[in-house]
Amino acid sequence: RWIKFEEKVEEDGERWSMPHIPVLRLHSLFQLRTCLQKGTVLLDLEALSFKEIVDKALSGQPEEAELQPELKVQLAALLLRQPRHQPSTSLLQRLAQLSTSPCRGRPGAWLAEGGSEPPAQLSATPLKEQLRNQFQKKIPPGAEAAHVAVGEVEFLEKPFAAFIRLRRGVALGSLAEVALPSRFLFILLGPQAKGNTYHEVGRAMATLLTDELFQRVAWQAEHREDLITGMEVFLDELAVLPPGKWDPSAHIPPQSCLLSPRRRTTMHPPDRQSQHNGDMAAAADRAGLGCLDSREELERTGRLFGGLLRDIRRKMPWYRSDFSDALHPQCLSAVLYIYLVTVTNAITFGGMLGEATANMQGVLESFLGTAFAGSIFCLFSGQPLTILSSTGPVLVFERLLFSFSQDHGLDYLEFRLWIGLWVAFFGLVLVATEASHLVRYFTRFTEEGFCALISLIFIHDALKKMWSLADTFPINWQYRLDDVTSYNCICNLSSPGPKVSVCDLSSLPALSLQPPAALAGLSRTQCLGQGGHLLGTSCHYVPDITLISFLLFGGTFLSCAALKRFRSSRYFPVGVRNLVSDFAIILAILASCAVDATLGLETPKLLVPSELKPTNPMRGWIVLPFGANPWWVCLVSALPAVLVTILIFMDQQITAVILNRREYKLQKGAGFHLDLLCVSLLMVVTSATGLPWYVSATVISLAHMESLRKESTISAPGEHPKFLGIREQRLTGLAVFILTGLSVFMAPVLKHIPMPVLYGVFLHMGVAALNSIQV
Repeated sequence: RWIKFEEKVEEDGERWSMPHIPVLRLHSLFQLRTCLQKGTVLLDLEALSFKEIVDKALSGQPEEAELQPELKVQLAALLLRQPRHQPSTSLLQRLAQLSTSPCRGRPGAWLAEGGSEPPAQLSATPLKEQLRNQFQKKIPPGAEAAHVAVGEVEFLEKPFAAFIRLRRGVALGSLAEVALPSRFLFILLGPQAKGNTYHEVGRAMATLLTDELFQRVAWQAEHREDLITGMEVFLDELAVLPPGKWDPSAHIPPQSCLLSPRRRTTMHPPDRQSQHNGDMAAAADRAGLGCLDSREELERTGRLFGGLLRDIRRKMPWYRSDFSDALHPQCLSAVLYIYLVTVTNAITFGGMLGEATANMQGVLESFLGTAFAGSIFCLFSGQPLTILSSTGPVLVFERLLFSFSQDHGLDYLEFRLWIGLWVAFFGLVLVATEASHLVRYFTRFTEEGFCALISLIFIHDALKKMWSLADTFPINWQYRLDDVTSYNCICNLSSPGPKVSVCDLSSLPALSLQPPAALAGLSRTQCLGQGGHLLGTSCHYVPDITLISFLLFGGTFLSCAALKRFRSSRYFPVGVRNLVSDFAIILAILASCAVDATLGLETPKLLVPSELKPTNPMRGWIVLPFGANPWWVCLVSALPAVLVTILIFMDQQITAVILNRREYKLQKGAGFHLDLLCVSLLMVVTSATGLPWYVSATVISLAHMESLRKESTISAPGEHPKFLGIREQRLTGLAVFILTGLSVFMAPVLKHIPMPVLYGVFLHMGVAALNSIQV
């Protein structure tokens, strides 16, 4: 049987083989061409049953190949018998059949004559076995069947060949393995002693009918010559393997990347005209996958705020579906995954901001700012799949601005407020003049260079944080197992009795050599050699915080990668594989947390602020625009604001271009002008409240989109699931940022998550983002 690739029955007819690329004999293709040239060819045949098809095929033979009437009767009776198919059974059904040993014929072969039972006739309605066949789940919707019947019979002296195309798909009762409408039929029956030859010709016909280019020919052919021409094109692309250099019985597995029919036409043009058409098609492909030159979102209107108004009109019809489309289990997995990443990112950047600004902005400000800015952006932006976050370039500017303010005696928060107001004003000017039009000049190299930089920063930060654990929790290289008696461990030479703990648990992490007690002057080997036993909790203690942290870090990273690829695994049903792949990150985090909780070691945990008050007690929640700095600061602030505007514009728009590429198959359109407006207005609020500035985070946004990938649930055997697009909605991002704001009240739960586990997720995000770029 074939859908995309060939499957054979193996192990004495008990199971189907793995899907593989069919290997054909060259001579069988030539014989098939002869059958099409000399046999019966009926195109657009009107028939409602298989009996009617057989009758018309037998009566439509060429005069030179016409059979005798009695042979036609025998042949019709043979073709109308019920074929035996190899059923696709589940494991439970196979176990249930172990108690019986039914007699099986060859799959697809007709019952032999002379049996004890009369031969069964073809049923006009589908059988129960057809309707219950599990193979039906592998067939894509809208598929039609093609039947290839080949074999040898005693009463024929010359072969009978017929190729039939029905005008419309017809259900042919119990003929097919599954209940499908049928469109094509090929019959080849001939004298005995050539059964293997007929079999190879039938395989060649089936392989042709699964070829996408020949399918078009078979659908559109008006004459016999059209079919032969299509076969000649197939032969032009054929590659021959020399005998003796490979094993013909070996199954060649399907490749993951195959040429599209359009590229095949371009590479193997049958004539000059088709070559020209193929070049034009290839050029169209390149134009579609290239830059955003033809995108309607980036065309200038020539009016003030014209691009913004167009973005709003484009996104308004989708606003209701932006919430209803989120009602899917995959969105729950995305929320939990991106939430943990966002919380870790907020803590990381909040800590670095606190160090750079003397706690004028700290972890709590990072949490509140992320929750507020992210929620507003998800509700009103043009591309709600974007995740806002503090970024490295903004952090560098904050550090330089704080140093400049300290050196010149200026109030940092007030100076920063005016810079933010100017940035918001410049952002409005850019939106009004449709400056996002310049995005179309960003090349793929620019986008991927930026994406690679941010991805490498994530990878570097994850490894750097883990390396710092070796300084915080140093490994005790001087620890010797034979000297455990020196670490508050007593050797008791008396008979075993009640054990008394002589070691304080709080002193275990900082082990130090102490003078041996009077009863513990022997080493571990000497103590056990004299029949003593060891007493004390430090007798089996090893300071391994750093080691287990690195194991959790590496285990989380490998688990995320392995479970994410579980969708293409051979184990478990498709639904289970998809569920595990969708919740891969969460399952990896839960597994690592369970290992950490089981061992009970004091690994560094996630620390979340538990009080709603500014990190620096010298500041409040509202920043006043005047009073602390000279009046001219509000004017001078425009100069650094220009630099910040360029930084925000480039960071925001390059990320937007990456997220809105055509290969992600987004259906609801982008909103470059609307996104920039939201970021500009948020600058006003975050500057007035002393919260961090936010812009699109490339790596986290790519991880968000990756967690919302849609793939086909039905794929042919051997075929990889097809990428259908991204689940576009606003609810996952909104839920992530609301949970981030509520994290202050969830500190008792979050404190059980080890930081090395989250660093492992960071590493996975960086590596996954690197894998998504062509460079």
